Amino acid sequence: MDTVVLARAFFGTSLAFHIIFATLGVGIPLMIVIAEILHQVKNDNDYAIMAKRWTKAFAVLLGVAIPSGTIVGVQLSLLWPGFMEIVGKVISLPFQIELFAFFIEALFMSIYVYAADRLPKFFRIISVILVAFGAVASAILITAVNTWMNTPDGFKITKDGTIFDVNPWDAFFNPSFISSAFHVSVTAYMTGAFAVASVGAYRLLRGKLSKNESMYHKKGFLLAMIVGLVFSLISSFSGHHSAQILHEHSPEKLAAAEGLFETQRYAPLSIGGFTDPKTEEVKYGIEIPWMLSWLAAGKFDTKVKGLYEFPRETWPPFYVHTLFNVMVGIGFLLLGLAAVALFFWWYYSKRKMRPYPRWLLFLLIFSGPMSMLGIEFGWIFSCSGRQPWTIYRVQTTAEAATQSQNLAPLFLLFIGLYVMLGVLTILILTSYFKRNPVSKEFEKYSGY
Repeated sequence: MDTVVLARAFFGTSLAFHIIFATLGVGIPLMIVIAEILHQVKNDNDYAIMAKRWTKAFAVLLGVAIPSGTIVGVQLSLLWPGFMEIVGKVISLPFQIELFAFFIEALFMSIYVYAADRLPKFFRIISVILVAFGAVASAILITAVNTWMNTPDGFKITKDGTIFDVNPWDAFFNPSFISSAFHVSVTAYMTGAFAVASVGAYRLLRGKLSKNESMYHKKGFLLAMIVGLVFSLISSFSGHHSAQILHEHSPEKLAAAEGLFETQRYAPLSIGGFTDPKTEEVKYGIEIPWMLSWLAAGKFDTKVKGLYEFPRETWPPFYVHTLFNVMVGIGFLLLGLAAVALFFWWYYSKRKMRPYPRWLLFLLIFSGPMSMLGIEFGWIFSCSGRQPWTIYRVQTTAEAATQSQNLAPLFLLFIGLYVMLGVLTILILTSYFKRNPVSKEFEKYSGY
């Protein structure tokens, strides 16, 4: 690998590892908030136990998210000095505000963990709501920087690279910020719900549960399915709006995502297949006539620009079509699974039968990992679809990258670090919950 490719692989690996914990760090707090509210409203101790156990898992994940996020922040400066030079002058504001968001999250996380039982019900709920607020605010603020890279605004630059006429708030609220921030938040909530659903499905599928344990896991699983379905639906609509932003501000990315080479009205939507670089067409895909034009602007006769409109050196890699399709496919698959699960619950619970067939529980065990893969593919699509730019039409990736050599040994060292952290996280979580099964919680909460 040359230095630029190696820097991209290095940073991409770090970001891919961190995004797992960052996403769950946004999604799981919402599940805790809902469980806590249900506990207080219904006076049902099962939801109090859910909130407590999910908080334990969240604390472990947060313990990995913080150092992995710090690593990503440091690597931005080390691997992308050219990029950070512009960031420091234009878009440093989100990084500064993010410190306060993290402070709120950490402060009220400590209050909720150590003092929640001593607080009145109202303040108990408020404390965990502020944990969830701090978590999603951190994600939104970091997303602002990525959206600015896709649709840079709030500054002007001369041919020799001099930055002037800077407006930090215009840079913050760039054209794609609101759409992308909303989509990131919604998909994180969706992923948190399906992560909980995976564990619930696994426990229900294994069987050998007491009556109380069975009821506990059914409640948690049902809650996760409802939240998962709601946010899957919302994410599909927010994804549609994101496509409209691409049409207006990043037409090359939209064209590459759909394998569209010729500019045309009534442009078809290509589902599946792959973009063949030799023939410059999508092979083995299914075309839905006129649908891309409609998705782009709500009209079937919308003119959608193809890749031939742009210089070849600015074309994104062709594999973004596959990334985009896998991301969207996972989203609709999860939406379908959640809908089927809720249908079975509604249909069979009325007849007092076992609500979930084993084949469905087996599939839903994989819903959490699938949701996380969707997040990963989405971020890879967002960054790769912007290539060869780091800052769209302002700075190329080659201009942003470090000129230092010998990144490979450090890259391999960090891969080993991420593997170790991942394994330790799994071991710690499994060890803790094996030593503290839910049956023990029933005894503690018997007099709650």
